[in-house]
Amino acid sequence: MDRTPIDVSVPLVPGRVPLYPGDTELVVERHQSLAAEGANVSRLSCSAHCGTHVDAPVHFLEGAGGIETVPLDVLVGPCEVVDATGPTGHLDATAVRDLRFPDGTERVLLRTRGGALWDGPGFSEQFPALTGDGAAALVERGVRLVGIDYLSIAPFDDPAPAHEALLRAGVVVVEALDLRGVAPGAYSFTCLPLLVPGADGAPARAFLVPERGAGADRV
Repeated sequence: MDRTPIDVSVPLVPGRVPLYPGDTELVVERHQSLAAEGANVSRLSCSAHCGTHVDAPVHFLEGAGGIETVPLDVLVGPCEVVDATGPTGHLDATAVRDLRFPDGTERVLLRTRGGALWDGPGFSEQFPALTGDGAAALVERGVRLVGIDYLSIAPFDDPAPAHEALLRAGVVVVEALDLRGVAPGAYSFTCLPLLVPGADGAPARAFLVPERGAGADRV
């Protein structure tokens, strides 16, 4: 079985990575050069929620913890990439209860129709996401981490209920994964956000390693 890591991070390329409306513009530029200063040094400016990132509890819960309080053990370990392309709308409680993944699964990455939006020219409001009761249904199933393949876990026009349901329950939220080339199944997941104490989120590098034959046939 091929256990080559699969990078599921979205590259931070200015002008190419979609930005959530209102987010800081992504800027990556060289401001020192090897010829002039003896080393190449770049400057990075972006939102804490740019590209693949992890939400901290304080993102939607006033007075809650920053990104440093997100437990590392939840960010690393077995996961299931779940086919969530069936529902035509958002993932409500009924749709979540119909999702197929083993009982006891703690990390779930939702492969939705939203992944195709990465091929578009910019941000789209029409991405599928978890409703508040859909998020609560995931909590009921014992999930400790949930990831999704577009910029938000929650609908564009109603972002609070799903975020609040997950973050209040201590569920770690990973957004903007690129799962287009990943088959549903069992993987080992690693997602490491930048350590920016107090921040409401942080960009992350995320990758999967196939287990039980998952990923043998890339989609």
